[in-house]
This record gives sequence, C-alpha cells and structure tokens, in this order.
Amino acid sequence: MVEKKPIVTDTKTPLTENVEKRFIDTIPCTYILSVLAATNAELITYPLDLTKTRLQIQGELAKAQEVKAKYRGMLATAFGIVKEEGPLKLWYGVSSVIYRHMIYSGVRVCTYDYLRTTFGHDNLPVWKSALFGLLSGCLAQWLANPADLVKVQMQMEGKRRLMGEPPRILSSHQAFVDIYKRGGIVGLWQGSVPSVQRAALVNLGDLTAYDLAKRFLIHKMEMKEGPLAHMLASFVAGFVAAVAATPADVVKSRVMNQPTDERGRGIIYKGSLDCLKQTVSAEGYMGLYKGFVPHWIRLGPWALTFWVTFEQLRSILGGAAF
Repeated sequence: MVEKKPIVTDTKTPLTENVEKRFIDTIPCTYILSVLAATNAELITYPLDLTKTRLQIQGELAKAQEVKAKYRGMLATAFGIVKEEGPLKLWYGVSSVIYRHMIYSGVRVCTYDYLRTTFGHDNLPVWKSALFGLLSGCLAQWLANPADLVKVQMQMEGKRRLMGEPPRILSSHQAFVDIYKRGGIVGLWQGSVPSVQRAALVNLGDLTAYDLAKRFLIHKMEMKEGPLAHMLASFVAGFVAAVAATPADVVKSRVMNQPTDERGRGIIYKGSLDCLKQTVSAEGYMGLYKGFVPHWIRLGPWALTFWVTFEQLRSILGGAAF
C-alpha cells in the first residue's frame, strides 16, 4: 500500500500536464483564440475598414451622371461619415464582420498552422510558407464569402441613403435572405473569385510575412519571443499585405457592391477581370491603389492587435507561441 501511493501520484501529475498542453495546442483551441483575437482587432479597427471601403467606391460613384461624389482623403471621409451619419455609423455592419471572422480567421490560422506543422516548421522554406499562406487564405475566404458580401454591402448603405437612394439592407439577416432570394446559393458567392484572390494575397502578407519576419527577428536578430517581436513582425505583415492585396481589394469591393439582376448576376461588371479592365481604362493603373493609405493604416493596426492578442492569449493559457 505504501509503495502504490507514490506510483499513482507520479503517474497522474504528468498525465494532467500533458492533457493541458495538448488541449492548448489543439486545433479547436487555436480556432477559438483566433476568433477572439480577430473580434478584438475588428472592434478597434473597423472604422478604418469602413472608411477604406467608402474611399474605394468613390471612383465608381463619380462615373454616374446624377452622382457627384467627392474624392476625399481618409480623414475627410471619416469626419464626413461622423458629421453626415453620426459617430456610431463608423461601426455600421460590424456584426457581419464578426460573423465572417467566426469562419475566416479560425480557418486560415488553423489551416496554416496545420500545414506548417505537418511539413516541418523549423526547416520550412520560404516558398512553402508562401504557398501555405495562399492556400489558407483561399480556403478561409471561400467559406466566409457570404458574410463578406454582406459586410461590403452594409458599409455602403449610409452613403446610399444620403444620395437619396432607397435602402437595400437593414440588417445582416435581411441581407442574407435578400441575396439568397435573388440568386440562391450561387448568389451568396457573388464576387467570390476576387475575394479569394484578395484573401490569398492578404494571407501571403499576414500569415507568411508574420511567420517569416518573427522567425528572422528571433533567430537572426536574436530578439526574445515577446510583444516587441510580435509588434515588429505584425507591422511587416501589414505592409506586405497592403502592397499585395490593394488592387484585388478594389476589384473585390466594386464587384461585390454592384447591383445584380433577378438571377444574382452583376449588372456593371461581368467578373473580376472585366472590373479590372474598366477600372484601369477609366482611372488608370493608380486607380487600383485607390485607398492604399487607409488600407495600409488599417491593416497595420489590425495585424498588430490581432497577433499581440492571439500570442498573449496563448501565453496566458500556457501554450507555445505561434
């Protein structure tokens, strides 16, 4: 009896620790922490995203004869929203964004983490890391496209009302129902091609660039794993993502925001390539980078908030760094 007690105690302690470590590093736990971190990042930076989208659509609205939309900068656009629609309108449609991240952020982070872990994180070459980032972004965005479609359309509702146009969307639920009635299941994936293209490029920056930048800072610059390394790596990720994804983001926003016929097909653009051609023809190549500054300013703080929150949550729970 005396010999069995220490044996039972010794075996239970490591087993309990192992279960805790395994749970913290499991895909479900990573998924939940990703969604929480993304929600926190969106609540802080969503006004920047709304301003960015409004600024990008300015060029499209100006082409209509009865509309004289002003090409305003980021601050002027933000102040205009507050003055004309009220401060709370800066968060109009944020619920649809949070719904989107319940799918998008969880899938992209878990997919990337699974791929890099399966194929060896320590010796992962740059091209594999880039490929995993692209694949993770494509899968996550395709699954979350219905919520993304609602987000873009809700962001423009305040502007439509000021222009005297009848409102199309009053809530996220109504948007889903209306889009489904007009185009069925296929209508929920309107603009999915440019959205997936953009997500692939964004995650090339946000996932791949963050992972590579943090490894470079820690292994080459001999920085310690911590908030400073996370912040520097996140700013690198935000800049790379903005440079790579702004053209696709402009095309995506215009394709998803255009009116559709009874079959859910776009009236202005036939697809992403047609939108690309029309944008370059009407506004030049720089039209593809309309809204770059707010895009970059938005992605930088978003990446900073997301990754610091995500890493700190993992640290608090006793898990390893990403």
